[in-house]
Amino acid sequence: MAAESLNLKMTGKSHVKAKKNIGRKEYQLVTFDLPYLAFYYNQKLLFYKGNDFEGMVEKVKEGLSVVLEEFHQLAGKIGKDEEGVFRVEYDDEMEGVEVTEAVAEDVGVEDLAVSESSSSLMELVPYNGILNLEGMHRPLLAIQLTKLKDGLAMGCAFNHAVLDGTSTWQFMSSWAEICSGAPSTVAPPFLDRTKARNTRVKLDLSLPEPNGPTSDKEEKPKPKPKLREKIFKFSESAIDKIKSTVNENPPSDGSKAFSTFQALSAHVWRHITLARNLKPEDYTVFTVFVDCRKRIDPPMPEAYFGNLIQAIFTVTAGGLLLAHPPQFGASLIQKAIEAHNGKAIDERNKEWESAPKIFEFKDAGVNCVAVGSSPRFKVYDIDFGWEKPENVRSGTNNKFDGMIYLYPGKSGGRSIDVELTLDPHAMEILEKDKDFLLEV
Repeated sequence: MAAESLNLKMTGKSHVKAKKNIGRKEYQLVTFDLPYLAFYYNQKLLFYKGNDFEGMVEKVKEGLSVVLEEFHQLAGKIGKDEEGVFRVEYDDEMEGVEVTEAVAEDVGVEDLAVSESSSSLMELVPYNGILNLEGMHRPLLAIQLTKLKDGLAMGCAFNHAVLDGTSTWQFMSSWAEICSGAPSTVAPPFLDRTKARNTRVKLDLSLPEPNGPTSDKEEKPKPKPKLREKIFKFSESAIDKIKSTVNENPPSDGSKAFSTFQALSAHVWRHITLARNLKPEDYTVFTVFVDCRKRIDPPMPEAYFGNLIQAIFTVTAGGLLLAHPPQFGASLIQKAIEAHNGKAIDERNKEWESAPKIFEFKDAGVNCVAVGSSPRFKVYDIDFGWEKPENVRSGTNNKFDGMIYLYPGKSGGRSIDVELTLDPHAMEILEKDKDFLLEV
């Protein structure tokens, strides 16, 4: 799709606040949140069919004002207390969530359901290249609603220092249920972050001074190396085949069977490593952002609102990964995930608190493959009252060579979509790899 083909026009900008007054609220950001201040806003893009754009926008905004009563942190700002500890601050005077409306009426929903991402798709999502730290001066949630020929594109940018993927999709589910009038299936958000960790960490972080007064113009992010983004759709039968292959010869040490996640992760790691054409001695790192809600002691409810994830890493030589059967990679991933128990999480937190290091998303590791989303998030169930989305994907923020987002496949069942960012040369090799796509 040509970059200029959207012909997008911005038609308006407004702010949505919680329907009821809530008063002043403050929520300390904790060790699980703070490392993400130098990440970018987390962008999600959903496409819906429909022809009553004005009605859809009205319904979405009305539902947003209701859902923001419970999820009011997203209508707040990032601030600091008198000791320099970062927190989310909310009061009823704040402007709320930014909602931009736009029109791209030459483009249909189907035109945007392509597997390859492009710069034109990024025009549909707000806050490209905006750091989470900027949430001190701008909304923590920005939404762009774009009118298409036969539907609506909903682009959302969430401040990642304030919430992770689990909280993001809980918010989206609640919001959609309110709009569609469906009975609520989502527990109210659990808002006390200090129950997960209450160490007060002071960070000396401030935004670089903008040149002159701040403006609405978003700064252009520094040019990144040219990468390609593409969605590979694995059918239920392909997923079953990957899982059964890796579980063919159970390990003799009595460890558990490999899960779908572990099997697919090992499959993708292996084939990306092959496509990168590494030397046998070159290291390759596999990173996964693990949900720690049930791993910490005491465990936190699923509805815990915030970041409760940690990145865990496993590393091996590319030659070893490829010379061994797929069980080798799956076993490395399984051991790393299983070892990340409450004690390991606590140790990681203590280590970080003694010498805080703000991650940049490119710190993931050498020849990295990193997984940052889960097929457990029921993204195709987000129904605002006009059927389920036709397509769900992520924006460009926080993507680097080897970054993967996993989504459940739209066809349901056990199918999984693998949204992958890769160096163009490696991507070209991967696309031709029949064993990767399991084409018959």
